[in-house]
Amino acid sequence: MLEALEQYLQQLAAFLWGLPLVFLLVGGGLFFLLYSRLLPYRYLGQSVGLLFRKKDQDDPGQLSHFQALSTALSGTLGMGNVSGVAIAIAVGGPGAVFWMWISAWVGIATKFYTCSLAVMYRGRDSNGDWQGGPMYVIREGLGRRWRPLAYFFAIAGLLGTMPIFQINQLVQVIRDMIAVPAGITSADAHFSFDLILGLILAALVLLVGIGRLPRLARVTALLVPTMVVAYLLLTAVVLLTHIEQVPAAILLINTDAFSGHAVAGGVLGTVIVTGIQRAAFSNEAGIGTEAMAHGAAQTREPIREGMVAMLGPVIDTLIVCTCTALVIIISGVWQQGDHNGVTLTAEAFKQLFPYGSGIMLAVVVSLLSMSTVLTFWYYGSKCLGFLIGAEYQHRYIWIYVVLVVLGSVASLKMVISLVDSMYALMAIPTMTAALLLAPKVNRAASIYFKRSRTD
Repeated sequence: MLEALEQYLQQLAAFLWGLPLVFLLVGGGLFFLLYSRLLPYRYLGQSVGLLFRKKDQDDPGQLSHFQALSTALSGTLGMGNVSGVAIAIAVGGPGAVFWMWISAWVGIATKFYTCSLAVMYRGRDSNGDWQGGPMYVIREGLGRRWRPLAYFFAIAGLLGTMPIFQINQLVQVIRDMIAVPAGITSADAHFSFDLILGLILAALVLLVGIGRLPRLARVTALLVPTMVVAYLLLTAVVLLTHIEQVPAAILLINTDAFSGHAVAGGVLGTVIVTGIQRAAFSNEAGIGTEAMAHGAAQTREPIREGMVAMLGPVIDTLIVCTCTALVIIISGVWQQGDHNGVTLTAEAFKQLFPYGSGIMLAVVVSLLSMSTVLTFWYYGSKCLGFLIGAEYQHRYIWIYVVLVVLGSVASLKMVISLVDSMYALMAIPTMTAALLLAPKVNRAASIYFKRSRTD
């Protein structure tokens, strides 16, 4: 039964992530870039300064610019950057990283549009509170006849933000890097350990989740920057000690992107799709989840929030994912085929930096992964609130903790296929709404920058 379900989910993910979706994400991003006359690139530097701008207490919303970006990044940084990159290289070879870069570069423009719209078309939930996200953008911006598309996103978002992938990989890294070497469990018989760890993680999620969004924002605003710096320092040490191999690794990424020789069967299309697929999981540009976090920003300026959101793909894909990819490629473990997911990344660090890197990586990844799990709870609860009413969304935390436990013992292949399928489905309404409402963003951007020059 489980094998048949796993096979079905793999086939569904492969079907959904065909060329039409690739054209929608990458082609849509290119359209946004050209339609805006390269605006996201021209104002990328200014977006950094906006992070530290004081919020106006009279503005609607719940989070500062910095907290909104941290909450959005906590949903992308973590397993997407550590495990997702490893999966991309294992499936598509080093060339998949090049297509992750391409997706990130166009994703900068995509995020500018989707997150500007998330503030521009905020709507009130059934409790009367202001909310943002693709479902509200569709409802408020496109009108009643498009409302089924809003519900479509909410259902896909509810399933796509389940914590099973993050928890699955988090349990795996703690088990393989700490528990097995310490003799707490064995590599062959670890079900009971995984289950107990899943119960502990579920208790932690419940503790933070009861505090809802303000507590989540405080946790991620502290946790995300700290852990990103810690992870980058770890990768910097590894790469600096092997600096002579970095140019060759970068060259391999660029050449393999077009030859596809590292892929079984040498199918170039697989390399491209794999890279874009994993980039979507990494930075979520065009998927729509990040718009829910930025839509909660305390601001009346949609364009300002769109500019802050542009930093997401730069930080999580162009910087953090690249560091992970270089470590994996330089180590050579990706050619052995013995590991996948987060274990492949951990093995790469052990090969290049054997002195405690496994434990350090486990700690950093654990904290990043938990921040992602907490943020996904917020996303899922907002989707559920849109579907059945905000007054009931607080009950989602009890469903969510059960999913945390299930994720700790689930099959990796099944988990990846399920999440990939839901991400593909979320992208359809998100990109459709953004493309239709792009003229509204351009008009607002023109007014905003004209006013900024006269202030």
